[in-house]
Amino acid sequence: MARRPLPRILSNGSAQIARSRELARTAADSATDVLQPLITVARGLRRLAGAGQRKWAETPKDGRGPLLFLVASVILVVALVSYGPLLAAITLMAAAAWYGRDRTPPAPSGPDEAQVKRLQSLYEALVPYFSVAEDPAPLYAHGGDWEKAFPTHDFDGDGRVSRLLVRYPAYFTDGEAISRARIEQLLQAKSGRGREYHFAWEQEGNELTVTVLPPLPTDIAAQRFVTAPGETVLGFTDPADVQRTLPLGFGEAQRDVPPVVWRTGARSTEPHLLVAGEPGSGLSTLVRSIALQALEYGDVVIVDGGGTGEYACLTGRDGVLAVESGLAGALASLEWAAHETERRLLSANHARQAGHPAPEDIKNPLWILLDRPGTLGHLAAADGHRDPQDLLEVPLRHGRAAGVTVVVAEQFDSLDSLGEAVRQHTRARVVLGSATAPQLEAVLGAPPHTTPPQSVPPGRGYARLGAGPVLRLQVPATPDPYDDATSETQRRAVLDLLPVRTAPADPEPVPAAADPAAAEG
Repeated sequence: MARRPLPRILSNGSAQIARSRELARTAADSATDVLQPLITVARGLRRLAGAGQRKWAETPKDGRGPLLFLVASVILVVALVSYGPLLAAITLMAAAAWYGRDRTPPAPSGPDEAQVKRLQSLYEALVPYFSVAEDPAPLYAHGGDWEKAFPTHDFDGDGRVSRLLVRYPAYFTDGEAISRARIEQLLQAKSGRGREYHFAWEQEGNELTVTVLPPLPTDIAAQRFVTAPGETVLGFTDPADVQRTLPLGFGEAQRDVPPVVWRTGARSTEPHLLVAGEPGSGLSTLVRSIALQALEYGDVVIVDGGGTGEYACLTGRDGVLAVESGLAGALASLEWAAHETERRLLSANHARQAGHPAPEDIKNPLWILLDRPGTLGHLAAADGHRDPQDLLEVPLRHGRAAGVTVVVAEQFDSLDSLGEAVRQHTRARVVLGSATAPQLEAVLGAPPHTTPPQSVPPGRGYARLGAGPVLRLQVPATPDPYDDATSETQRRAVLDLLPVRTAPADPEPVPAAADPAAAEG
């Protein structure tokens, strides 16, 4: 059947509606300009009437008679005098126009004295970096004009710079990271510490835009996010950095927040994740949040290298194949995961060769979550066993095709113990907690365009997915519900997301149904 074309009103209706709105807006503005004197006089008459009413209400009852006699006498005199009514009407209209004028004080046209001093201080501090002796017409010079260097500037309520456009000469080496870092550090120190700044370098136009970023929300609790299969919410970031928002609940209220969504699966370019940070920065919180989201569509194997019991709430839950903290259990679970990855690859390959769709038993995603594998590697080396990280090579290399995703969380002091396979195949990276610029660049592969804050809440950091930009990140609060320090609201939020318990609290290290030999048979 031939496809019928849309009616003209539907095909180009949006353009006509936009033009109609623009014409209506222009007509309204023109009418407002023409009727402005009438609007002013009407506003003045209303104010004069209100003043007269207040005067009458304030007058005592015994004085209202003489007041009425005085008003009547004035009206009589005006009526008897030649051109009296006309002069009275002109006087009334003039008074109404005076009282009806806009009394809003005009906005200041420029910075005040304190703001001028702050801008002049910034200008003088940049002179040694943006000037050379050979420049015949320097943009930056001691005692020079800062208005040409700072064409745009905004201040917050405390009088500190909130946004600043900095122009610099073309010979400045803005292509060198060291030169840019020096300018960013200077502007941060002079504009006020304790805030996060975003630096946008426009090298073609020789301009630098400095913006103060608001703090990311820390009141986002664990909840069921509106995502598709294969999408995992790592946390939340700035609205200008992503083009998507998620509706989140805050008690009885609801608002849209921009998320950092990590996509996994066969079409993902960054199928595995590496999380790094300091102790107490929220590494286990992020892993727990990922586990709760993964259990909605797949199965999970958790290895707690630290042995702190952070994942005891997941033991025996539906979809949780194992929660191991000992060396023997971790080796057994990871060995089974390697065999399971190989089995999935073989099943998928046989199905493709036969021209059949993928079997149902390999469509369920498998997640391998390792928290602090370096500790287990140290124990394995002391006991003469195999490093558990060696068993991750197969899931890391072939996990995307087999539907297996690996998440590794490690502290900064143990990053050197990570194997080459982990470093090479974890293209999605997250850094949590306080970190220096070299640490951020070493893990993320690129420096952030914002200044790291001096003190950060748990779960605060940066994320980079593959070769994408470095984003600020705030992990949703997903604490251990069995921890006594957890508030009742957050405890209930996590418990509501846990699957039902289908096994005893102390399960076997490797599920009996997932025995490699049984799987191969």
